[in-house]
Amino acid sequence: MVFKCQEDSFLKQFKSKIVSCENANLDWVTEDQGETTKRKLKGFNVVCEDTILFPEGGGQPCDYGSLGGHPVRNVVRDGTQAVHFVESPESFEEGTEVEQVLNWERRLDHMQQHSGQHLISALFDSEFKYETTSWWLGTSTCYVQLKTPHLISRESLDLIEQKCNNLIREGREVTVSLIDPEKEYDFQGARAPRGLPKDHVGLARVVNIEGVEGNMCCGTHVTNISQLQAIKILYCEKVKTHVLVHFVVGERVLRKLAEVFQREQQITAAIKGGPQQHLDLLQKLQQNVKITRKSFQQLLKDFAHAEADRLEDLPKAQRPKYFALHRRDGIEVDFINAFLSHAPEEIFYFLTVSEGVAAGSQAKGHLVLRGDPEVVEKLGPQFLELLEGKGNGKDGKFQGKINNLSKLDDCMQLLEGHFKPKKLFPRRPVHLNNQRTCKYRKKKNKSYLCKYNIFQTVISISFVRLLFVLQ
Repeated sequence: MVFKCQEDSFLKQFKSKIVSCENANLDWVTEDQGETTKRKLKGFNVVCEDTILFPEGGGQPCDYGSLGGHPVRNVVRDGTQAVHFVESPESFEEGTEVEQVLNWERRLDHMQQHSGQHLISALFDSEFKYETTSWWLGTSTCYVQLKTPHLISRESLDLIEQKCNNLIREGREVTVSLIDPEKEYDFQGARAPRGLPKDHVGLARVVNIEGVEGNMCCGTHVTNISQLQAIKILYCEKVKTHVLVHFVVGERVLRKLAEVFQREQQITAAIKGGPQQHLDLLQKLQQNVKITRKSFQQLLKDFAHAEADRLEDLPKAQRPKYFALHRRDGIEVDFINAFLSHAPEEIFYFLTVSEGVAAGSQAKGHLVLRGDPEVVEKLGPQFLELLEGKGNGKDGKFQGKINNLSKLDDCMQLLEGHFKPKKLFPRRPVHLNNQRTCKYRKKKNKSYLCKYNIFQTVISISFVRLLFVLQ
């Protein structure tokens, strides 16, 4: 079972006759700048007498291209046949000869990564006796999975990388042999980590790198390892009883270099210092952020205590039945805990903190209710439903995470509808910013309120400064 793409990996165009054509659908997934898009394609599963489009196998994704001028979105192997999913409004007539055209850029990339993996695996085996148990060819980087419980040092990774690139400069040839899998002597010196598929028919392929190794493989490969251009081993990571070694080969090395250099330039512009200063400047920035965050948390704690003290200072006869406070500063739930630790017990509290106003109504945050257990048990689930949240409570306290603040005003109406308080001032709608519902009548409180507003302004300025540092 050998397809044309395996006989000649550099063949870019080929004509073959249609064997069968059936209606089919394909779940098509594309990625663009980190965003994944899914859609269902309509077309046909087409089988030709032969193909230059590689069907997925051996850890290598399938080729893309066109068949009769229509895009081929997927190719899979079914026994001795390659099934092409062709996105086309019209079917193909059996016996008709059609032209296959290969997406060469994708093929070259896959050949470089796959042949590079063979070279890397062979050298890890010869140098350290680390067996490759599997590998992965991703869209930006690749990795080999090595059978070793020990994390590999940077020195060892650099040694393998250097040996790989030395061999690339030597220009060792890559050849393919067809052997009979029934004859054991034919496999002498050839690695076969995956073994043959159960439905394999005919001769097996062994890919040989001159003077390095022979490896049973169905994939497409370069004809000389000089075509790999270069190999860069990025890093390794331990996963249970194995180690993953991440790498890039060929054109991906150049793309990775360009990506890293662009990021270096962006960091230089952001922190106003050259590459040699990046580490020192970032460490100083982290230290400043840590100090500023600590100061900010203390200010928030003082702010929360000030809010609670305003209620505590009121005569009991003038204290409201309920109190609502909604902060949109991006602050944590610790603010609520600090507030409640100083707040009077007999008042019912409806408190929320969430992401900043810039996040809009879809900001995520936290909700806390405290008060009469019966009222908490009644209103808690209703508030969560309106705010699209999840949570629970007991003993007069209810808390949960919320995901949508667009109906915060509806929650306030439920709260007012339950208590039916005597309105000292008409209630204003909640405008999805920092909002406190609880007014005071006494003129003697004006001086305190003025001081409070100054304190709140200081808090806001400090928070803006923190955001500036974080950016």
